[in-house]
Amino acid sequence: MKGGIVLQRRIRRVFLFTAMLAAVVLIAAGCQTNDNSGGGSSGGGSSSGGKKIALLLPETKTARYESQDRPLFEAKVKELCSDCQILYSNADQDASKQQNQADAALTNGANVLVLDPVDSASAASIVTKAKARNVPVLSYDRLINNAELAAYISYDNEQVGKLQATSLTDQLKKQGKSGSLVMINGAPTDNNAKLFKKGAHSVLDSSGFKIAKEFDTPDWSPDKAQTEMEQSITALGKTGFVGVYAANDGTAGGAIAAMKGQGITPLPPVTGQDAELAGIQRILIGEQYMTVYKAIKPQAEQAAQIAIDLANGKPVDTALANQKVNNGKLDVPSVILTPVAVTKANVKDTVVKDEFVKPAELCAGPVAAACQAAGIST
Repeated sequence: MKGGIVLQRRIRRVFLFTAMLAAVVLIAAGCQTNDNSGGGSSGGGSSSGGKKIALLLPETKTARYESQDRPLFEAKVKELCSDCQILYSNADQDASKQQNQADAALTNGANVLVLDPVDSASAASIVTKAKARNVPVLSYDRLINNAELAAYISYDNEQVGKLQATSLTDQLKKQGKSGSLVMINGAPTDNNAKLFKKGAHSVLDSSGFKIAKEFDTPDWSPDKAQTEMEQSITALGKTGFVGVYAANDGTAGGAIAAMKGQGITPLPPVTGQDAELAGIQRILIGEQYMTVYKAIKPQAEQAAQIAIDLANGKPVDTALANQKVNNGKLDVPSVILTPVAVTKANVKDTVVKDEFVKPAELCAGPVAAACQAAGIST
């Protein structure tokens, strides 16, 4: 009898232990499910890795995205939020690829999308999908049209075009030149390219110079810009134009390559944008007249701050996003930064002073003498 009682007690203990173990497993599983399901919400997040911030950049042909925007953004996020995770993708100028990358980021539990669109119009569908999951979208550098954005950060892009056109026409007038221009714009799918073009035309159309040839350059491709310039030379002749408006440094490089290939010397003034290393080098040696410097560091770092706030369900800081830009859907809280025109005269006091380019890289090889003449030391 005594042995039976002992056996019953042991059975009860085993039963209680098993029940407790099962309860612990169920609780743990329930916590894990809650974390995963909350990953797609602006108020959720994974307890194992903090908030998830998706950075979706558009292409690699423009050097700034991989050399400046990405590392500066990632460094600031880590500084402000050590346990935040960054889900990074680059679309290589493919709008469909960017759609897939955005879908993957949402599936992986992104709490916010920082989206620089390949196609400013079609990217609205990404914003719609994100909103359905309560994930806010920060439109980075390029405005996404007709979409319910949480915020937008960029430069005054019409002003970029005005700076380019004004620098070009002022230099031509200083040289005593008159006549025709070739205009090589950016990608027609890029909303910024439309704004650069609008700003440039606001100056050029009343400047007294004639736009003899004008192109919109698919994908911002330097190779396509080179072909466009070659077509212009064929149509106008080697002396049939006095200047070239190129929307960025990549297209400027393509246009300059075409003119050098045709033996045009001296080269006419050529504009640019982005202050790429190669563009600044061309400015120093006299192949390109100017570029537009958009300091990426404040743009990327302020974007990181906004993204972290949005990921944590906080409203956009109106002291930071103190302007409104209408995207066809609503007035979007916006940070609009100021671009700067850079010529050989102020390379040292702008991009070098701000450490945007490193003198050791800038002044390598055949550029060394030009750096010394500009007072830039390595």
